Amino acid sequence: MGKKVKISVVILIGGNYDKNLLKKCLDSVSWCDEVIKVETKNIKGGFAEWRNAGAKMAGGDWLLYVDTDEEITPELKSRILQVISSDEFSGYAIPRRNIFLGHEMRWGGWWPDYVLRLIKKDKLKGWYGELHEQPKIVGEICHLNEPLIHRSHRSLTEMVDKTNVWSEVEAKLLYDAHHPKMNFLRFASAAVREFWYRGVMHLGFLDGKVGVIETIYQVYSRLITYAKLWELQIRNAGGNS
Repeated sequence: MGKKVKISVVILIGGNYDKNLLKKCLDSVSWCDEVIKVETKNIKGGFAEWRNAGAKMAGGDWLLYVDTDEEITPELKSRILQVISSDEFSGYAIPRRNIFLGHEMRWGGWWPDYVLRLIKKDKLKGWYGELHEQPKIVGEICHLNEPLIHRSHRSLTEMVDKTNVWSEVEAKLLYDAHHPKMNFLRFASAAVREFWYRGVMHLGFLDGKVGVIETIYQVYSRLITYAKLWELQIRNAGGNS
């Protein structure tokens, strides 16, 4: 009889997590062999550093990354237990059922929203990137059909608060990458591109009122990021616009 393949779940826990959602998250992964809770306040850096820290603490053969506002469905659990017994792939991308303002998003580019979250530990080279971090692995990746649940954007207040925080990070990354100086045409182009992508190409309005709100909100979020980039540019240019 072969050695049992073990799974370590890595969960990042920040300072403003929802206790009810965390309970749902933990209940959904109770079948795993080990749960690694990474207290982000204790580790310097961003998401990449936190996910790497979780990998170092884990003792399992496979790493399953789940955020506090996500849940593993019974169907996904069964599929994971099936695939980890094979050495065919080094990692598995999982689709997410994004639930915004209580509504499951099927349009606007929100489905299938694949994320690479199941990784063979000895194939992980590390997570990289300050924003929208991604893992680098050795070997091939497979895409699963069974989704995890992502309960995000639970209120407009929460959405605005998140945008205010992460737009600062994104604006700084754009500035450090020497983004061209912002002007009216670049602002207008960013707004049109975001609206076209969410609302027209991916038919965001088919998600009803929430779809319309989310499409408009993504335009707003993009403009806030570029406005903060503009602010950085004029501040570091001595205040000249």
